[in-house]
Amino acid sequence: MSLTPPRREGETAVLERVRTWAGLGVRATRAVRNGGMLRPIRPDRAARLPFQYLRFGPVPATVGAMSALRHPGRTALIDERGSLTYAELEGQVSAFATALRARLGEEDRVGVLCRNHRGFVAAVLAASRLGGDVVLLNTDFAGPQLGEVAEREDIALLVHDQEFDQVVDDSSFTGQRVHAWVDDEGSAKHDSIDGLVLMTEAQPLRPGSPSKVIVMTSGTTGTPKGARHDISLSSLAPVALSHLMRIPLRWGAPIAIAPPLFHVLGFAYMSVGLGMGMPLVLRRRFDAAEILRSIEENEAEALVAVPAMLQRILDVAEGRRPASLKVVICGGSALHPHLSEAFMDAFGDVLINLYGATETGWATIATPEDLRAAPGTVGKPSFRLTIKILDEDGNELPAGEVGQIYTGGGLRFSGYTGGGTKDVRDGLTGTGDLGHFDEEGRLFVDGRADDMIVSGGENVFPAEVEDLLGRHPDITEVAVTGTDDEKFGERLVAYVVRAENADVTEDDLKAYVKQHLARYKVPRDVHFVDELPRTSTGKVRAKSLGG
Repeated sequence: MSLTPPRREGETAVLERVRTWAGLGVRATRAVRNGGMLRPIRPDRAARLPFQYLRFGPVPATVGAMSALRHPGRTALIDERGSLTYAELEGQVSAFATALRARLGEEDRVGVLCRNHRGFVAAVLAASRLGGDVVLLNTDFAGPQLGEVAEREDIALLVHDQEFDQVVDDSSFTGQRVHAWVDDEGSAKHDSIDGLVLMTEAQPLRPGSPSKVIVMTSGTTGTPKGARHDISLSSLAPVALSHLMRIPLRWGAPIAIAPPLFHVLGFAYMSVGLGMGMPLVLRRRFDAAEILRSIEENEAEALVAVPAMLQRILDVAEGRRPASLKVVICGGSALHPHLSEAFMDAFGDVLINLYGATETGWATIATPEDLRAAPGTVGKPSFRLTIKILDEDGNELPAGEVGQIYTGGGLRFSGYTGGGTKDVRDGLTGTGDLGHFDEEGRLFVDGRADDMIVSGGENVFPAEVEDLLGRHPDITEVAVTGTDDEKFGERLVAYVVRAENADVTEDDLKAYVKQHLARYKVPRDVHFVDELPRTSTGKVRAKSLGG
């Protein structure tokens, strides 16, 4: 399909409308056609783009508005409903933001409970123009959990897909509601983004203070918490520079984003894609075969995914390998060596592994060269970002020794919205992960500090056992955890999904681990399950695994 739909208006008219939507009190920038794209020809007028930053601050609204001014006729996103240009997206965002302004106070918060589609993008871009915070909500929430989070975050208006009507009804939320994606207009009980856009004339907006986007933690072991950051150009610039130097994304090339956009990885690359003028290829639900088809159809050069998604893609029948795919960015959870090696063997050396956290942002980037030279690494620190491995007393440990990972110099974590913060030592924020550096300065994450198992006095990291079992030809998925044991304090338990038609037994797997690892790392129990309970971002739900 064409990524730049035929222009239905003259170029001057398009730019004039974008200028009006953006609220700029300047004459429309003249443009010329260049390779099918609109490009400004006056550097002095191009310099007026930073006006958007002055109006909205370091928020998604600024990214969207500036991209619409730079290339209005370029495709901004593609989803199940088709495509939108940057000009069309900006028009919807501006009108929706005006409609929201009429419903909300200056500091009222907007919650977004949407799958990956144009409605999520429009809601975030519009709400972040208003000055109140934007809270990204997990689509896996049940009603009571949604109600708890909505009350704690003091959400005044909720933008959600129609499919979540019952979930919201079952919550304690009593605020205003707007539908972002409607499957059945006849049964719709609330206003929709589309309807409000049609009824609203966009007006220039200038908030009293910048909005903040609040991203929920994964909540794999408890109720998700909202993470706040103090974002500035000085904090974003080093991360952006590292990204440009180590990740070969091409400006304007389509990017497929598979993780949920409410997750820090998906949200980050939604922002990166919009900022780089890249068409966002979105699907409401992840399906490995469908994402490969979308990459082929839209000639996407980049894919963003979590490790569990990479495994599903590898399992797709006939192993489709899109010729356009040049880089695959992975993050969100541990990327075991067996998976990174298998993926690059199948797709080529295109894999990038990111490490960070909702609280701390990007910390390290592992290039394909890093992953080949040191399988399992999460790479080297981003530019101007400090990472130290500290022991329990706060002493820095040398290469090869395991301790807790502390970071500093990137996004500044300013605490959880419900109160509390992370452990901070000498200006460095603890990630809660244990890890070590190798002699080349590459970081390895050995596991979560609270996941480490002490069995018979020996420390065991489940990830090491998971990686080994994951290499077994009769296993497709595995999770290893610990449970109480009267004799050893704790014992290892493995939850295994067999490959199709495999008849591997518990004794077979115990013998396999014993052959490769120390005796105390052999799981004392092996449970065969049909599937592992996972969050929408691919992390295993630890509390759902029985001991």
